[in-house]
Amino acid sequence: MASPDRPLGGWNTAARKASGLRAVRPSIQGWVHSSEIGGAVDGPGIRYVLFLSGCMLRCRYCHNPDTWHMHHGKPTSSKAVLADLARYAKFLIHAKGGLTLSGGEPLVQPDFTHAILRGAKEMGLHTALDTAGFLGLHADDYLLADVDLVLLDIKAFSEETYRDLTGVALQPTLDFAERLARMGKPVWLRYVLVPGLTDKFDEIEGLAAFAAKLGNVERVDILPFHKLGEFKWAAEGIPYTLADTPPPTPELAERVRETFRAHGLLAV
Repeated sequence: MASPDRPLGGWNTAARKASGLRAVRPSIQGWVHSSEIGGAVDGPGIRYVLFLSGCMLRCRYCHNPDTWHMHHGKPTSSKAVLADLARYAKFLIHAKGGLTLSGGEPLVQPDFTHAILRGAKEMGLHTALDTAGFLGLHADDYLLADVDLVLLDIKAFSEETYRDLTGVALQPTLDFAERLARMGKPVWLRYVLVPGLTDKFDEIEGLAAFAAKLGNVERVDILPFHKLGEFKWAAEGIPYTLADTPPPTPELAERVRETFRAHGLLAV
């Protein structure tokens, strides 16, 4: 556990090295939900995926509501995480993969996140940050310098729909997307397609136009809604409001992909 003067995941590490990179302390304490070895959908190649605890969004289709509260995770040091990651580093490099930080929301714990990213880069690994972007201001330029790819979830494209779906405002995510574009940071856009909720084609058209203008979106992943995480809501004692919502048809999903493709984007 952290000492009283070292808050978990929240220590200011603003000292700078001569190289211009922010100096990262040898070990930062944080909260981890779980990890997965061999992930193939969270960035290029084979990935070590680390799921951090804590999230401010309350997405109605969330697959991991057990990650919402940071202290429900396991207190862990970045040194311990990196020691485990190092066991797989050579394999991950050979498999053209790397590390993906997911959650929850990694930017709830920015210092912990950055310590892990910095260690991964020192191992020569490709790094990806899976984020909803709502806490984009928590990611300073030093943290983002250690991110090779951002997996950015833009869950809807109107304030009304976004707030109904997540409980928070949309604009911070759009601001973060535009900042990443100014930096030239590669982005894979993710969009969960939920019938009756995120299948509004005026909003989808608006999101496609927005993404195309950014200029740094390498691909768009259309993720069909499913209920594989419904049992976790029951375990947490939280009402699941999408119990009667069906998955989208293949035809609907393909129509959404074609909307993004019409704007010159790769949609899969």
